[in-house]
This record gives sequence, C-alpha cells and structure tokens, in this order.
Amino acid sequence: MNVTGHTRRSVSIRDVATAAGVSYQTVSRVINDHPSVKPSTRDRVLAAIDELGFRRNSTALALASGRTRAVTVLTSNTTHYGYASILQGIEEAARAASYSVGVGVLESTDGPDEAAIAAQVQRAADAGGGLIVIAYDPAGVRALGAVPADLPVVGVVETPASPPGDDRPWVWADDREAAYEATRHLLSLGHETVHYVAIPSSTRRTSARTTGWQQALREAGAPEPRPLQGSWGPAGGHAAGLKLAKDADVTAILCGNDDLALGVIRALHEAGRSVPGEVSVAGFDDAPHSAYLTPSLTTVRLDFTGLGRSAFALLHGVLEESAQIAPHPVSVPELVVRESSGPPPAHG
Repeated sequence: MNVTGHTRRSVSIRDVATAAGVSYQTVSRVINDHPSVKPSTRDRVLAAIDELGFRRNSTALALASGRTRAVTVLTSNTTHYGYASILQGIEEAARAASYSVGVGVLESTDGPDEAAIAAQVQRAADAGGGLIVIAYDPAGVRALGAVPADLPVVGVVETPASPPGDDRPWVWADDREAAYEATRHLLSLGHETVHYVAIPSSTRRTSARTTGWQQALREAGAPEPRPLQGSWGPAGGHAAGLKLAKDADVTAILCGNDDLALGVIRALHEAGRSVPGEVSVAGFDDAPHSAYLTPSLTTVRLDFTGLGRSAFALLHGVLEESAQIAPHPVSVPELVVRESSGPPPAHG
C-alpha cells in the first residue's frame, strides 16, 4: 500500500514503451531477445525497464515465446544435505535464466508403487516445461524411468556402473572415485583395513560408494569386511557405530555420508573408544557441520550445488535447442583431511 491507501499499480509493458518512445511490440521483442531490434533502441528500452522497475510476467513471456519457462524437480527428499544442495543449485541457475522452479516430492518407499510414481510424473509433465529427477533412491529411479519419451528430462544419478549412452541425459558426481580416495587415505595411515557404513543405494545393485571402497581394499590386499547398512541420518550411524565399537580390531571406519559419521563418532564416544586415538572415522559430502565437530571430520567434498547448476544447464540447452543432451560427470571429489583420522593405535 502507498501513503494514500491505494494499491500501487504495477508497471506494464505499455508504460515501458511510453518511457522509451517505442511501441509495446518493440518492448516485447527486447524482452524476448529478438535479433531485429537496433542496439540503440534495445539500450533505450532496457534503460526504461531499469528506471521503472518493470518485472516480466512469466505467463505472458511463455505465451509470447511459445515456451513454458519452467522446470519441475522430482525428488523424494528436500532436507538431506546432498538433495537440498542440488535443489539450491538448480534454483540459482534457473533464476538466472528467468525460469521458475517447482518441486514435486516423491513418496520414498521400497514398495513398487508404479501407479503412484507414474501419476506424480504425469502431474509434473502437465505443468509444462522440463523435468529434473534426483534419482538417488528407488523412488527417484522409478520416476526417472517413468518419464514419457517426449518430455525433456535430466536425471541426477549415482555414478553409473558403466558409461551411459547419449540417450541417457544424466549428470553425476564421481562417488566411486571419492570413496576410493577416502579409503586409500585411511589405509595409508597404517590401518589394516577400513570398515564401511553405507547409505541406502538407489537400486538393488552395489552403490558406487561401496564399489570405490571395495576397489581400494582389493588393490591394497586388505581384508574386506562386510559393510553395515546405515540410513541417511545420524541415528543409522549411531546404531552401526555401537556394533563396530564392540570389535577391538576395528580401527578405521568410512561412512557413506557425514550424518552417518556423526552418529558413529557419538557411538564410539559412548563405548569409551577415542577418535582418532583408537578409531579413525571419515565421512562423505563435506556438509557444513563437518568442520565443526569434535574432532573435526575428515571427509570427501562433493559439489552438489554445482551438480544442480549443471543439471539445469543441460536441460536449459535442450529446452532452448542450443545444446545436445549428453551424459557427463560433473565434479572431481576432493579429500578434506581433518582431525578425525590418524594412525592406528600402537600395540604391545
């Protein structure tokens, strides 16, 4: 409300046209980046837009361009660090390109409710625009597989077991390499082997993080303990940590994410086993709290926000017909060594 108590009228495209001394059709051409506008006229229109504080109406823009400038993200989780950071990256990149972003939350269950998944995918398709599916769990994988062939889509996936074909519009961070490097680091400190607390996999197959851990152990000729299945959060890590704490031979633990590591460290503390004096612990993802734990957490940094930006960039190229779909990994993992890892305790 303004000081007179009347609602302030929003600036229209005709107001911009009057201020710039052009037709409203010319303003529309400038807004839609039409090449037929003279540079001097374009500059005058853009100056009027800035001066008046004109904001483009996304609905009108879609009607004018024949495209819906919108993206829907399907995900089963919006709070865990990786998921939330991917969403952040998608939103940042979409906003910069004047696209709106909607989020559809998939019901994360292990049951094969194909009808419910198909209905959610159809609702996203009906919204128009393109689709990004975060396929880090069974619900996401099923949703990605249910997307109609004619709908522009990009999948954010676990590291594929083998290079996918060009018909797979996927992006991923190299989880396998990250787990491999973290395991090699712990082995290099002198630990006989490294135990592993796993996050849930997106499919029934062995996850990329588990594969990287196994590869490092096998190359070193180290014993390969059976991995413990955790969850996504600290409670799963705590439960696994209580089991591992009972085994005096356990001196190094890799966790599938930093929240699991938080729970493991708490369980070791409760069992009277010091970190890293008796047991080294490493996490995964480099979530913001990792540097502020006691001890601070050795972990592997993955650029999830950059992954989200790349997913949108790939989809944007398809929607704007300016780039071909091509699957590709996005970021190289970075090992961040902090206080929670060290050599095993001396014997004798």
